[in-house]
Amino acid sequence: MGDWMLNEGPKWAFLFIWFGTNIGVFTGFFLKFYNGAQYYYLNQILGLALPFARGSAACLNLNCMLILFPVCRNLLSFIRGSCNCCRIICRRNVRRQMDKNITFHKALAYMIIFHTAVHIIAHCFNLEFFMQAWDSPNNQTRGLLSTLSTQEDPWLNPIRDPNTNTTVELLKFVPGITGVIITLSLIVIYTSSTEVIRRSYFEVFWFTHHLFAVFFIGLVIHGVQGVVRSQTNIDLHDPVLCATQYLQWGPTNPECPVPQFAGGPAQTWQWVIVPMVFYMIERGIRFYRSQQKIVITKVVKHPSKVLELQMKRKGFKMEAGQYIFLHCPSISRLEWHPFTLTSSPEEDYFSVHIRTVGDWTNALAKMCHADEKEFQEAWKLPAVAADGPFGTASEDVFQYQVDICVAAGIGVTPFASVLKHVWYQYNNPNFETKLRKVHFFWICPDTNAFEWFSDLLHQLETQMAEQGKRDFLDANIYLTRGWDQNQAKNIMLQEEDVYDAVTGLHQKTNYGRPNWDAIFKGIADANPNTSIGVFFCGPKVLSTTLHKMSNKYTNIEEGGAKFFYNKENF
Repeated sequence: MGDWMLNEGPKWAFLFIWFGTNIGVFTGFFLKFYNGAQYYYLNQILGLALPFARGSAACLNLNCMLILFPVCRNLLSFIRGSCNCCRIICRRNVRRQMDKNITFHKALAYMIIFHTAVHIIAHCFNLEFFMQAWDSPNNQTRGLLSTLSTQEDPWLNPIRDPNTNTTVELLKFVPGITGVIITLSLIVIYTSSTEVIRRSYFEVFWFTHHLFAVFFIGLVIHGVQGVVRSQTNIDLHDPVLCATQYLQWGPTNPECPVPQFAGGPAQTWQWVIVPMVFYMIERGIRFYRSQQKIVITKVVKHPSKVLELQMKRKGFKMEAGQYIFLHCPSISRLEWHPFTLTSSPEEDYFSVHIRTVGDWTNALAKMCHADEKEFQEAWKLPAVAADGPFGTASEDVFQYQVDICVAAGIGVTPFASVLKHVWYQYNNPNFETKLRKVHFFWICPDTNAFEWFSDLLHQLETQMAEQGKRDFLDANIYLTRGWDQNQAKNIMLQEEDVYDAVTGLHQKTNYGRPNWDAIFKGIADANPNTSIGVFFCGPKVLSTTLHKMSNKYTNIEEGGAKFFYNKENF
């Protein structure tokens, strides 16, 4: 049994800290408003609804402060790879958690929805309790506190007229109006962020998600009116003593003068100002990049509906395995789509391979004249913009002694960049690396998908053979379907040939699906006391399998192999 904590420990530690912080913040504010002497009279009217409302409000501030950071892609890329100090401070296992930024963004959204629900329900009770306080006899504390509302300064109950209804009173106050706006914005943002909407109606998702600006503006001004008031003269008027022993308040009673109340200042802006500044900087960088001119230098149409674009942009710098967001204003002024870079940093251009399976990608292929055989001049090609590049897990390929790179279908794109870069650096005498072996696995659905990537593998295989380093890259291609009876017979007849009948590589193609148990066990046995990086790009089902295998065959005892699982997320 492997050591589960190596891969799962940092994630659960992070979640434990996050949940613990939420619980701590909620508890702290709950007790402050439940036990605080300055809120004694307010609690006499509202009971537990007040501390529940304030505790959930504090947690809303906390999570709204955090939710913008996971979508600051430039900041994450800087921390993850560009900042040498950050790489020293943040250990590899800590940096790997940044690959789950969108997952954490979604988790924060769920937490915000939960605390919003608690906050709304608590304030619904608060509003009703304020109304009911007017029905209490004036010789009771709640009644006395409500009559204070007829005076100008010391009012505690914000409802001044007992002959009204809760809806009217709700819309009299800034918290009520902004609360409605915030809640409606949150509902629209959440419902339009579901996967079916995001994939089928991207522009709906894009438009509605920008309601976050309305949400944050409403959040900042939600508490400016200071409706929740605290007692300011508890040194002169002991609320516990006066509420239990004295039923008459006034300037003639030295023991219990009239209690004074005041609303507190709005505090939400103090929580969210820093992330909002970071996000504005992020958007500024994105806008600047979107205005930079990009030249498409080459368009190649590959089998299996794969389109390759080679581009150049002044000052463009990348690392292996990074990704960009591509924008074509002629197709849509709103849509930006993520694509992994397939070129290596050593090349004088950057490229992406795009599988044309949707409206946007098909429109791009048409505008690039991908089906036309003649050469297209640059002015005939569409104008495009790129945002990025942004860091991914693949940047850490040199942090391990052995790498296992697994791709499924078009998920092979990041490894086109990674394998080329690894080979360039491996042959650079001035580059020091502890990486000594790369195992590459490509699970492919049909034979047509091999062509564009097999050329790269063939080139690497030839260069390794010429330099006597054939063992550095162990390429394993698995064909899961897509061959007919005649092709099967042809493959069997050429089984004894030096090169594979399908790919033309020295390494023979495997048919069917990999036996991951045997593969991981074999690599673990062959590499004792070794840190092994597992990098994957592909569907969730296979990701789950590889994640389990990494945990199963990890052995943290002395002499054991350690598998670190990394998944591409963008």
